[in-house]
Amino acid sequence: MNDIVYVGKHAVTHTVSRHAHNTWELIYCTGGGGTITFDDSTIDYAAGDLVVIPPFTAHYNHSETGFTNIHINMQEPTFYVKGPVVFRDSTNHFMLDAFTAAFYHFSDNSDLRSMFLSNYGNLIACYMTEYHQYTRHSRVVDEIEDYIIHNYPDCDFDLEAYLRSFHFSYDYLKRIFKKEVGVTPHKYLMDKRLQTAADRLSTSYKGENVAEVARLCGFREPLYFSRMFKKRYGVAPSYYQEKLSREDNQRPDSKSVKIMLEDA
Repeated sequence: MNDIVYVGKHAVTHTVSRHAHNTWELIYCTGGGGTITFDDSTIDYAAGDLVVIPPFTAHYNHSETGFTNIHINMQEPTFYVKGPVVFRDSTNHFMLDAFTAAFYHFSDNSDLRSMFLSNYGNLIACYMTEYHQYTRHSRVVDEIEDYIIHNYPDCDFDLEAYLRSFHFSYDYLKRIFKKEVGVTPHKYLMDKRLQTAADRLSTSYKGENVAEVARLCGFREPLYFSRMFKKRYGVAPSYYQEKLSREDNQRPDSKSVKIMLEDA
């Protein structure tokens, strides 16, 4: 989850040709400003803005005065964004600090490099979730999302009953939640459980067996958990856990995460 596979910097630049990535691209503007153009929309940005671009989304970047940035390619993010979007960093510049540190550690060859990148990837995802929550969500959606986050590990958590306890229509709540978050409440709950399970099956929790992970992530039946996990990640949880324990945290270089396209 939130795997940083590449971090780069642009010195003063005026144009980046049309391209796409097979990973999420996070672009933090450190100076200047410009416009990122997509097939059907544009995003204007300035220093202190973070532009988030989903995988396989063709775009090009242009600035009359020039811009500088730090850009990150990330896989399997835990934040929910439906399309290209721009966020404003906090007044404390927490996001800038995280991007700067990620760039330093990506360029470092120490034994702790992978651990640092993993931590910064999770930190950036946390910031983005917070910014996304406070800039886009209505009060009722915030309440539902917070309740799911606090209760998803409970096998007895009944989301259906919770949603029907509101004075709003059940269908209305599902519709507004999907509009603002990008998925239905039930899909959000399932994704949260599966994402947490994938984290626990990683090396940080490799002492736990699959049945324990299932229970700790809100799944009463290990077989049901295994079926849903395989549907999401393409492999059984036991294989996922074994594969991660064998890997040496190899990271692709920049060439493996970028897909150049013909200029429109």
